[in-house]
Amino acid sequence: MGLKDLIHKCKKKDRKAQEQLYRLYAPKLFGLCLKYSDNHQQAEDNLQDGFVTIFEKISQYKDAGSFEGWMKRIVINTALQKHRQQKVYGITNEDHLHEEEIKVETEELSVHFLLECVQNLPDRYRQVFNLYVMDGYSHKEIADMLNISEGTSKSNLARARMALKDRIEKHQNIQNSAQSS
Repeated sequence: MGLKDLIHKCKKKDRKAQEQLYRLYAPKLFGLCLKYSDNHQQAEDNLQDGFVTIFEKISQYKDAGSFEGWMKRIVINTALQKHRQQKVYGITNEDHLHEEEIKVETEELSVHFLLECVQNLPDRYRQVFNLYVMDGYSHKEIADMLNISEGTSKSNLARARMALKDRIEKHQNIQNSAQSS
């Protein structure tokens, strides 16, 4: 069955089609949930809640644009909404922080280590970093999604990058020390 047929059946609340859609996209969307969740369990909850919303709103999808992109946006918004309900973002005015590129040598770092570094960022930094760097949202879009100023979004991104740079450099220094011993 093609994707259009699957979507059509899901719009008619066909449970088998919903299950098939879930099995098809859950692994990819779960990876997305991990980026916006504090832990594995919360990511699973966000995935389930995201699919509930997808199935409730699937009739609003008009076969225009990427269906996967539409689902990703719902899952991200679901995770962010749950996060907003649980925590308060600190609002700061740090427009003076410059958005500069930070360079580190990453050729010897594993993807697992890099993902762990991002996952261990403070919540407000991790979410802005993921939205901006990983998912390509603008600072204006992030500000609207998180109910913060654009300056706060830029500040949180700069601080996330600095924290990642520090963690990576510390890791590399430990590795270099161990190799020279």
